[in-house]
Amino acid sequence: MLKDLEHDLGISDSSPSSSSSLSSSSSLSASLSTSTSDTISSLLTAHAVGSSISSPELPTSDQLPISSVLASAAPAIQTLVPAVQNATGTGSAKTNSTQSPAVFAHILVGNTYNYTVSTWSKDIALAASKGIDAFALNVGGDSWQPSQVANAFAAAGQYNANRTTPTGSTSNSTNSTGSSSAAPFKLFLSFDMSSIPCSSASDAQRLQTYIKTYANNTSQMLYNGRTLVSTFAGEACTFGTNGSLNQAWTNALKPANSSLPSIWFVPSFFVDPQTFQNMTVIDGAFNWNSAWPMGNYNISFAPDLSYINNLNNRTYMASVSPWFFTHYGKDTYNKNFIYRGDDWLFAQRWEQLVQNRTLVPLAEVLTWNDYGESHYLGPVDGIQPMSQAWVNGFDHQPWLDLMQYYITAFKTGTYPTITKDRVFMWGRLFPANATAPYDAVGKPDNWQWTQDYLWAVTLLTAPANVTLSCGTSSQTTQVPAGLSKLKLKLSTNCAAKATVMRNKATALSLSPAGFNFNVHPQSYNFNAFVAVSP
Repeated sequence: MLKDLEHDLGISDSSPSSSSSLSSSSSLSASLSTSTSDTISSLLTAHAVGSSISSPELPTSDQLPISSVLASAAPAIQTLVPAVQNATGTGSAKTNSTQSPAVFAHILVGNTYNYTVSTWSKDIALAASKGIDAFALNVGGDSWQPSQVANAFAAAGQYNANRTTPTGSTSNSTNSTGSSSAAPFKLFLSFDMSSIPCSSASDAQRLQTYIKTYANNTSQMLYNGRTLVSTFAGEACTFGTNGSLNQAWTNALKPANSSLPSIWFVPSFFVDPQTFQNMTVIDGAFNWNSAWPMGNYNISFAPDLSYINNLNNRTYMASVSPWFFTHYGKDTYNKNFIYRGDDWLFAQRWEQLVQNRTLVPLAEVLTWNDYGESHYLGPVDGIQPMSQAWVNGFDHQPWLDLMQYYITAFKTGTYPTITKDRVFMWGRLFPANATAPYDAVGKPDNWQWTQDYLWAVTLLTAPANVTLSCGTSSQTTQVPAGLSKLKLKLSTNCAAKATVMRNKATALSLSPAGFNFNVHPQSYNFNAFVAVSP
């Protein structure tokens, strides 16, 4: 979401400088050096996005009071999956969760300008069917966004009113396990502080109005009995104070003698995790950058532990994401880079969370609809922030079924029984080191971090021979029942294919239309093409 200018589309120059490209704890060990703040500052500078750009077809922020808007709107190498265990991880970390594990999906309200209640309803039904418990509504500063938040709550209310209520469920919290689509679907506010002003005391009124408007809504997500509130960034906010970050947010969300509801505050502040030990305003922390490795290496649980061990028994929310690629030139948002998505990133990250599920009460999927950064999992139904060149034709919804498999294990501690053979495949359609002479933006930063492979995950009901092929490149592997991970090197123009053979008969064949590797690209598109068998 890198400062999120691609989805807020109308950010004022007074916005604090924040960025999801920050290395945060993902580039820091559990024992962080005193130079962390300097590192964060340099990363902010390196990936800063110009804040003067706004979309010509969308309205930008104006002087319309948010209170009036809300008032009117309120109505092939095989790797076996590790066994699930109640691991405690490394170290002595604990959590204070009194609820079962929950999974959220981050949705950018700034990309929903064209949404209706019906569009929200479709997204909510789809997300719920895959085991998502709630949408984290990333709310920016645009004047039209309160109306879309109201539409989202209206759609969630309709969904929850029409669902079949499981025995023993409660109306206003997520305590269910498994992936039942009958569970209540919730929403909570995740304030995008790279877009929302927060320098004056009056700036807190916007956040407070949002919270008061939806605190008693039956679709509001509660955690440990309190209104769940999160952020993207916010470490630069002062809200008119000359004191600490802790005091600034205390004044904004937990002031003395306030009429605000009781809040469970789990922000994503890009700060040294050791800072959490002296922050009394937070009830937990959201580790945004734990979703990706911050360098040319595999994903690790170490950044999670640095947060957990510094939270002192408060709530930890991890992130998980399948991909990251953004390709904006200097004439627009000026961000053009990748994070490493190799070695089945999405599967590996979920396996880490499952294995350490007793330490991770909350997981947030990044994201449902951030098209500009290529980590969208939902349908491409919103307004794209000039990302059509690398998003159109690249549907990521096949990842949802794989995610559902892992979500069940994360919530229950047991991987679900596989009742149908499935093959998931994804990868780039062009070589990382290829030259695209007609792409004026240029090759993305960090392109050396990725290799040219077809990545595959199989879910098999029984052992079988699985063949991955692309042109003359082919590899057959004896794969056991359950989940396995395979890969195939790509080097020439070819069409990807997977075949599952069992007892000398074809049990499954997948030849996705459009999954064609081309060594001579017209543009530097590092987005993932994703496919799944029926």
